[in-house]
Amino acid sequence: MTQDLASIKEFHWLIDMIQNLDVGLVVIDRELRVQVWNTFMENHSGCSPTDIIGNKLLDFCRDIPADWFKRKVESVFLLNHRAFTTWEQRPYLFKFKNYRPITGIAEFMYQDVTLIPLTSADGEVKQVGILVYDVTDMAMNKRELQSVNHSLESLSRTDHLTQLNNRGYWEEQMQAEFARFQRSKRPSTLVMFDIDHFKQVNDNYGHQAGDEVIRITAQQLTECKRNTDIAGRYGGEEFVVILDDTTAKSSMIFAERLRKKIEALIIEHECETIKFTISLGLAEFDPLMNDYHQAIEYADQALYKAKQTGRNRSVIYDLE
Repeated sequence: MTQDLASIKEFHWLIDMIQNLDVGLVVIDRELRVQVWNTFMENHSGCSPTDIIGNKLLDFCRDIPADWFKRKVESVFLLNHRAFTTWEQRPYLFKFKNYRPITGIAEFMYQDVTLIPLTSADGEVKQVGILVYDVTDMAMNKRELQSVNHSLESLSRTDHLTQLNNRGYWEEQMQAEFARFQRSKRPSTLVMFDIDHFKQVNDNYGHQAGDEVIRITAQQLTECKRNTDIAGRYGGEEFVVILDDTTAKSSMIFAERLRKKIEALIIEHECETIKFTISLGLAEFDPLMNDYHQAIEYADQALYKAKQTGRNRSVIYDLE
């Protein structure tokens, strides 16, 4: 009699521990009928054990992808091995709202899940236990860290004033684009341009006005280019853009559109009216070029010729 009482006390202690775990515990049989549904699951789902025990889990939890879940559970039954899924593979198994105060910005509870085979006395797996861990804090911290790292990476390759690629990152892209050209032989053209008489803008209106002119020039460039084109601030008032899959002749359409757009601009800065123009040099990639530096040199020479012949014009480098 004493031994029976001890066994009953131990059983109630075990049940009490299971019910009060800060971890979700669900036990299902081969037909996916729920055998255990602890307090954690009740609190977060709003579904009481009385309602769900004896019923099929998928009938109550319709957010669970049925085919995937059945395969996962069946592997545990057949192989008698644990199975896992992490929040990075699948954000959750049970779609519970997130009530944590610190990570309250999360829409739902991120979960790690372990499926455990529960064997009977004869060693056969008759049931599977599902442990559900709330890892919302960890998931949100990791996502925030990834976001910060992404922002830092973006800052490291972006020119602060223009929001274009800075020179270092742009040159990396230029090198990669030239290597692609050498493999594919598909045309690409480099356009280099700068603001005419920019020193006069600074001298007459001040450096803040000069910065505004540079910023607006970059804005016009961004509006004119395609998403696939690679634009950057090369230095000071000088800009560059790689037009992929584009010959120099076709690039002239882009160059002239940008030139005319900037020529028509009127900038109001501290009660002053500023007008300015740009000059552009174009160089199409050529198989005889040794490396991408040569394309930059040719575009720069074409830009110099545009300056020499009157400014506010576009000139293609003549390979002949």
